Amino acid sequence: MLNLPIPYSTQEITPDDISAVTKILKSTFLTQGPAISALEESFATYTESNHCVAVANGTAALHLGILSLGVAAGEKVITSPLTFAASANCILYAGARVIFCDIDKETGLMDLEILQELIDLHPDCKGVIPVNYAGMSVNTEKIRKIIGKNRFILEDACHSPGGYFIDSKSDKVKSGSNKYADAAIFSFHAVKNITTAEGGAAALSLPPPFDNAEVHRTLKSHCLHGQSKDAASKFNSTDKNPWRYDVTHPGFKCNMTDIQAAMGRVALDRYPADLTYRIQLADRYDHLLSGQPSMDLPQRKSADGTSADHLYIIQLKAGLAVHRDALMQALSDQGISTNVHFPPLPLLTAYADRGFAAKDCPEAIKTYDAAISLPIHRHMSLEDVDRVVGALTSAIAKLTDQQAS
Repeated sequence: MLNLPIPYSTQEITPDDISAVTKILKSTFLTQGPAISALEESFATYTESNHCVAVANGTAALHLGILSLGVAAGEKVITSPLTFAASANCILYAGARVIFCDIDKETGLMDLEILQELIDLHPDCKGVIPVNYAGMSVNTEKIRKIIGKNRFILEDACHSPGGYFIDSKSDKVKSGSNKYADAAIFSFHAVKNITTAEGGAAALSLPPPFDNAEVHRTLKSHCLHGQSKDAASKFNSTDKNPWRYDVTHPGFKCNMTDIQAAMGRVALDRYPADLTYRIQLADRYDHLLSGQPSMDLPQRKSADGTSADHLYIIQLKAGLAVHRDALMQALSDQGISTNVHFPPLPLLTAYADRGFAAKDCPEAIKTYDAAISLPIHRHMSLEDVDRVVGALTSAIAKLTDQQAS
């Protein structure tokens, strides 16, 4: 039997998605309509946050999050170097200064001891953007204790909807929850656990004296160039001249469409079942790869919490890590796609040109050099996991034999 290619990730589109999109295409609103609010309310409930703003993508959510937290030019914000560029780019959008906090090698999450050192070194730091890596959630309670009440926490939760950590009260704190972070952002990109093709959300949990409802209205306006009304408001208005509107501030254009929102509602409804299946796939990897002397497996569960299993990233051990690219090619030759998450930001030109270097984040560099993201997605079967593991272990055995001869 011919083995079909196994992509490293792919989206799940069901008849329900198609039906929901078709319904929007036949409705009054393709964008700026009621489907947006419906998704926002559902996602706020799911994340246990106060309010949610649906936007064009996760990057826009980060940008709006930075705005809502009042970051100004010249101020300092700490984030992780082991992430996609958007996590730090949003700081630059505000004209602020990026400070990288290296990672804990066991989790890929921000190293909280280093965070404490950075807060001591930069007492004028405005806040922190911790990044949830591969599905594991940062412990925002511990971060809050380190940074105090007067600095913000903007949780980059793009990898972790449905993931959680356990706080000191033994409560499960979901990614995006209103318990310790001020806001959290999510991506609904095509390869994320929940997809709207492109899209994202900012979940608001701002403490007093902030008014979350008012901040929500402001950010909704930010998405539409600062307009005082969206299309649905104009359409449903009983004013004599419903077309009239104001632009209250120079906003942006980063709203989500009703087409995307309809997909998001369907994806969110089925997400508990999808997440259960991702866990089964990751458990299968754990079972088959456990005890392999050539690699370390991802930390998916700990006393601190449980992963949303967005990615399954193995770490090759010393002596084999230098052959990482060759192993990935060997898998590719058998129709199995893999990936690497992520090139640490100081290695990228945009940040190297700003004076950042590999020496600033040695653990992130080591993690990157040894990392392979194996396929994990809803279209995989458990037998596909067996095939990936078989191809991987066979390729490792061949390399080991070549080194020994």
